[in-house]
Amino acid sequence: MTALVAYRNLWRAANIAFQGDAPVLAAARQQIRDNFREKSTLPANDPTIQPMIQKAEEVAKFLRHNLVQGQPQGNDSFKLRIHKDTERGDNDSIKIAGQGKASGGCCQG
Repeated sequence: MTALVAYRNLWRAANIAFQGDAPVLAAARQQIRDNFREKSTLPANDPTIQPMIQKAEEVAKFLRHNLVQGQPQGNDSFKLRIHKDTERGDNDSIKIAGQGKASGGCCQG
């Protein structure tokens, strides 16, 4: 994947994640722009580029699938803006928690 593709994916993910919140969207866009411009002088064969592209892709994926905005509705409640890309779990991992022995850590037993 190229840096340009990662940049575009990150830009699109920010548009989805921060839709309707102009100040936060503007700040996210500026941060994306600044970070990519800062690294734009690196040579194309620099070994540090690929990990940075991977990180940008991971951030884009997080913004697109895991970030949900909420607006206060009064009475200590919020209205969540869940969109088509929002990851929705089925809570199976919670349902099976505590079944069987612990695996890993210091308490294998």
